[in-house]
Amino acid sequence: MKKTTRLHQMLSGDQLDFLMEAHNGLSAKIVEDAGFQGIWGSGLTVSASLGVRDNNEISWTQVLEAVEFMNDAVSIPVLLDGDTGHGNFNNMRRFVKKLEQRGIAGVCIEDKVFPKTNSFLREEKQPLADIDEFCGRIKAGKDVQRDDDFVITARIEAFIAGWGLGEAMKRAEAYRRAGADAILIHSKHSDPAEVFSFLKEWANRLPVLLVPTKYYTTPTAGFRERKVSIVIWANHLLRGAIRKMQEVAARIYVDENLLNVEDQISSLGEVFRLQGDDELQEAEKRYLATANNAHSAIILAASRGLALGKLTEHVPKAMIKLGNETILERMVNALWVNDIHDIIVVAGYLREMIDVPKVKVVENQEYESTGEMVSLAKAIDLVSSNVVIAYGDICFKPYILDLLIREQDDIVLTVDSGWEGRTHLARESDYVYASHRDSGSYLLEDRVVLKRMVSTAPDQTLAFDGEWIGMMKLSKRGLDHVKTCIDRFVSVPAFQQMSLADLLNALVEQDIPVTIQYIRGHWADVDTLGDLNLASRI
Repeated sequence: MKKTTRLHQMLSGDQLDFLMEAHNGLSAKIVEDAGFQGIWGSGLTVSASLGVRDNNEISWTQVLEAVEFMNDAVSIPVLLDGDTGHGNFNNMRRFVKKLEQRGIAGVCIEDKVFPKTNSFLREEKQPLADIDEFCGRIKAGKDVQRDDDFVITARIEAFIAGWGLGEAMKRAEAYRRAGADAILIHSKHSDPAEVFSFLKEWANRLPVLLVPTKYYTTPTAGFRERKVSIVIWANHLLRGAIRKMQEVAARIYVDENLLNVEDQISSLGEVFRLQGDDELQEAEKRYLATANNAHSAIILAASRGLALGKLTEHVPKAMIKLGNETILERMVNALWVNDIHDIIVVAGYLREMIDVPKVKVVENQEYESTGEMVSLAKAIDLVSSNVVIAYGDICFKPYILDLLIREQDDIVLTVDSGWEGRTHLARESDYVYASHRDSGSYLLEDRVVLKRMVSTAPDQTLAFDGEWIGMMKLSKRGLDHVKTCIDRFVSVPAFQQMSLADLLNALVEQDIPVTIQYIRGHWADVDTLGDLNLASRI
């Protein structure tokens, strides 16, 4: 259904409907998300959001630009507060043409002289337009509109100007005869008496809209009883936003940090949701030439990290701060630098603390009693090709990831051939036996493949060829191999405790090549307090 038709039906229907104010695309999206069926494109709040007064200080073209963003952001109709029509009948004609071109459902014009003054801004009487001249604006707008359902509402300011019920009735009837689709009757009194007196005399000759900004204590039932078509909440989103922004700004200024505000404000993830980032990602898959080759990522970050003691008492290991970023944020940023935007994090311990923009979180509720394979199984069916799989506690130079995703083989591991330099860490890790040692030459003709991986503490007497850093890349074929392997083991009791090393060894046993890409240093995993200093220098 067209937006114009939907608005027209709201006016002509038997039930009371509500419009909520919006002043930009983001606030319009919030209005729609809240469940409202229509939007009031407020002249006051659009002006205020731009830091100017509600006295026609922004041009009608700037109003058009603002309302176009609102309309594009939502599927519900927008009724624009068009002030006085921005001039005489000729300005009104062009204004309506441009509104229709942008898909705006309707416009409300008020019977004041240009430039207008906000109805609540002055105590003295405000000058009103000549009735016949204002009727000319209405007629001009109706004559040029191309969509029969486009709504022109005449806003009567007689009560605002102190001219009483008789003047309000005279103007309403004249505007009805001129072709107005609806009447908005306005008042600045704290009770609805004069508005209700108008409704009684008017007797529903045209649909009526109310703006109970001043008489906000009036029960909504009173509007329904009097057959009001639409009630407009005209400025409340902006006023609410101003209060919250003032509080946040003052708090940050005093504290000189974000500790007391971060949990009081929307996450960046919510901002991105309102911006429609999910739709963009889907569109990229359809339209970008490189979309089919794009990578996704799975980050395994379910563990607490008990060896880190009190540091993980209130946050999971992946959310420990390294400078201004958490370990997980560092990894996500590295993925983004390499154009990997589809990122899944498998969380477990304090799952609610995983708050990183632009990621999808899945949960391994059995993280305390299960191994890495179970966590991977929770996410593996959510990706379809070209995926990077990584532990959530590693830090690395971005070039390492760049080298990895450039590899063409189906399953590729990043392995540090300088493992012996890390033996002072004296803990269990994933060490590899490979078909070839790292020669340091880029001219090695034969690819290096995994022979076996062992999870053990380092021992100088063992001839390991390197240490796996906890990151791998899978092509579509490699991903299929991994999914098949997981499906084969998932019903086996031992599956609950299996590691990624077990997975890789199983692939090798099936004669599925697992390629090794050697690096030398420039990475760290964070398992102990001693690792934090090393990781912060990466």
